[in-house]
Amino acid sequence: MIRRIIKIDENKCNGCGLCASACHEGAIAMINGKAQLIRDDYCDGLGDCLPTCPTGAISFVEREALPYDEEAVKAHMQARNQTPPFSGGCPGSQSRMLHKAETVATVAPVSTAVPQSQLQQWPVQIKLLPVNAPYFDSANLLIAADCTAYAYGNFHNEFMRNKITLIGCPKLDEGDYSEKLTEILRNNAIKSVTVVRMQVPCCAGIENAVKTALQASGKMIPWQVVVISPDGTIIE
Repeated sequence: MIRRIIKIDENKCNGCGLCASACHEGAIAMINGKAQLIRDDYCDGLGDCLPTCPTGAISFVEREALPYDEEAVKAHMQARNQTPPFSGGCPGSQSRMLHKAETVATVAPVSTAVPQSQLQQWPVQIKLLPVNAPYFDSANLLIAADCTAYAYGNFHNEFMRNKITLIGCPKLDEGDYSEKLTEILRNNAIKSVTVVRMQVPCCAGIENAVKTALQASGKMIPWQVVVISPDGTIIE
């Protein structure tokens, strides 16, 4: 049948992976560093991926394609998000991706709109995260001290948006994060790392752990550190 479906220009694609994260049907995958439409019948033709592409590599075309298959998409997403059988501990720590439909306020003014969570995955605690979760593929990481989200009011939109979030408290958590972070960086195609910490001495532990992990991973990954004061001001 002839229908509207997305087209990806690989020459324009910069491999950021934002379209793959935005596609709720799992129709787009990152292959050899480029976004590709993996199956026509996974694409619903609605184009949630279009506004996320920073290079304009995605467009619509009218062409011969298999019809959208909702049941196939459900099976595909279930298989993609499937995790190993849970064996003890807290069931709430099971790894999963979170997909949220984008909402647009059509009646209520912006000032009364409810802010949307930007969390992309679960769990978020560094100690609980698996090192080979599918959401780490081509991800931009946010590694944050847990107090920062309380101190900085617009934390979700300014720091968490389009990132995989890892949080911890180097003062209260037992052990060092560096070994776990090293495995995550070493075993996945991480694109960038942003560290957000508080302006308190103990919070330097999370920054040092990331620095150690980056060096131990043997990879050159862009990274930056943001420091927030207890009154919610960005220091650097």
